[in-house]
Amino acid sequence: MTDRAFAVVRAGALTTVQDLGRPGHAHLGVPRSGALDPSAARLVNRLVGNPPYAAVLETTLTGCAVRPRRPVTVAVGGAPCPVTVDGRPAPWGAPVRVPAGALLDVGAALSGVRTYIAFDGGVAVEAVLGSRSTDLLSGLGPPPLADGAVLPLGSASGTHARVDTVPQPGPPRELVLRVTFGPRADWFTPSALNTLTTGAYRVSSASNRIGLRTEGPALERALQAELPSEGMVSGAVQVPPDGRPVVFLADHPTTGGYPVIAVVRETDLASAAQAPPGTSIRFVAVGRR
Repeated sequence: MTDRAFAVVRAGALTTVQDLGRPGHAHLGVPRSGALDPSAARLVNRLVGNPPYAAVLETTLTGCAVRPRRPVTVAVGGAPCPVTVDGRPAPWGAPVRVPAGALLDVGAALSGVRTYIAFDGGVAVEAVLGSRSTDLLSGLGPPPLADGAVLPLGSASGTHARVDTVPQPGPPRELVLRVTFGPRADWFTPSALNTLTTGAYRVSSASNRIGLRTEGPALERALQAELPSEGMVSGAVQVPPDGRPVVFLADHPTTGGYPVIAVVRETDLASAAQAPPGTSIRFVAVGRR
């Protein structure tokens, strides 16, 4: 393997390779996948001089630590966290030069859930269906990082953003999700529709890249029949038998048999991905289908 690579010293709770995903394959049963906070992934790529679609690392809550074999420029963004190089503090949200053999340690998120790490040249694992993203549902793409793994890096452009630091939105204290009712809102009672937009919901610790699970009042169905499997989209608010809504995220299944009461606006999904367990959720209706 080329020495333009890095070794994983501490993989963290869940660190995956992500880019902007593999759209257009739902008919094959393959979800889009990709970075759950694509704006953060694009920004760290810009800071190191990569194109927006270059592959980055996405960490979950506890960060990770890696050791590059060659000097490399990195940028850390998304959920705020401490960053060190060989134990010395380094900036978050700005380009950082990491010497060969130095330990880049990206610490636990101080707020939010997912931190993104870009390397100049991008993470150059093999692409599958046009993307290097790890898909936890289908198993496509590289496996989640493990201690001792070595991942290749692409060729660096030699240029990066000339900034000291850049602003990034902070993780939400309250998660506001704008929803359009449908396509199966008529499978629920009128009181259930009211409960969705007035009930006290919180982010469940069972949430993952597939979906944001909620804790709160159950939604009552008006129809108890079996629903044939139908296509699912990112942001679909599916209601399983326990009545607690689940918001589908990037690794969601492409079909499902539980009714979808509403769909979250795509622009709100990055905030959903950065909301830690216990965050209060408010569903706001903005239209009907």
